[in-house]
Amino acid sequence: MEKVTLKQIAKRLNLSASTISRALQDSHQISPQTKQKVLELATELNFVPNYHASGLRKKVSKTIAVVIPEVADSYFAQAINGIEAVAQEQGFHVLIYLTHESFLKEQAILRELQNGRVDGVLLAITAETSHNRHIRELLNRGMPLVMFDRVCEDMETAKIITNDLESSYLATRHLISCGCKRVALLSASNSLAMSANRLAGYKKALQEQGHPFRPTDVIACSKAEDVNYFFIKTLLSNAHRPDGIIATVEKQATSVYQVCQELNLNIPQKVKIVAFSNLQSAAFLNPSLTTVMQPAFDMGKAAAANLCKVLKRKNLNILPETQVLPSVLHIRNSTG
Repeated sequence: MEKVTLKQIAKRLNLSASTISRALQDSHQISPQTKQKVLELATELNFVPNYHASGLRKKVSKTIAVVIPEVADSYFAQAINGIEAVAQEQGFHVLIYLTHESFLKEQAILRELQNGRVDGVLLAITAETSHNRHIRELLNRGMPLVMFDRVCEDMETAKIITNDLESSYLATRHLISCGCKRVALLSASNSLAMSANRLAGYKKALQEQGHPFRPTDVIACSKAEDVNYFFIKTLLSNAHRPDGIIATVEKQATSVYQVCQELNLNIPQKVKIVAFSNLQSAAFLNPSLTTVMQPAFDMGKAAAANLCKVLKRKNLNILPETQVLPSVLHIRNSTG
């Protein structure tokens, strides 16, 4: 079926195309009677407005891009819900781009977004991201950008994060208070500021509690789950295995449970586990999982609100401020 245009509706009603456009946008310049005639005919002809073309003429798209590593992680799923809650209220559409933890894919996506397809970008970088030149290039082209969760600390833009160092410190102290003599940390990346802060919190707690820091107790995990499973199984098969584990990424916790079952290691009698996780099912695992729960929904809302405020008022610039929202330690049976 041939696509119906504004001009065709205008011709049928003997009105100008601009009048039709204003009527469809509920402009106060158009009388209620004219609006009613236009809407009735548009409905009859199954007319679909081209908002993208309209946005290009106005040099706005009313669209924001959300660039994230994945959606399988419940943190990012909840963050998207927070972002969309604000975006819809403010009249913006949301496009989701997944990098799948690939630095090259992240670079390609940000280059593509330089063409003006979106009005602004919300970004959580990959575990592989080793430099920020591609991000700086996007900023230099005037694209409003807010980073959240996984951020580049030296970027001059708004950042929404959680208290990773303190959260890791409290998780480590909790395991030690539960009787753990040797605590291992499953790290997500060697380059993320988030991972560095969680490692710093872990080290701080060990030092304060008089426990030695052993580099071999820090496992650098990858994005490949089978590889991580092998690392965790090797760690827990060792004669000097740890009796406490902190999983800094949600998926790592599942692998720890699987390995413990395979090696017949009782949780929490033989191994106690804390995970950075927003899984709603954490309370129903067997045993229930002690978690560091990030305020994912609120972080998404805060990031979107910061960006939308700037996009709504074009004379504003994004201030290079960092907003820290605290995470919460939920103690359950995996730590006894």
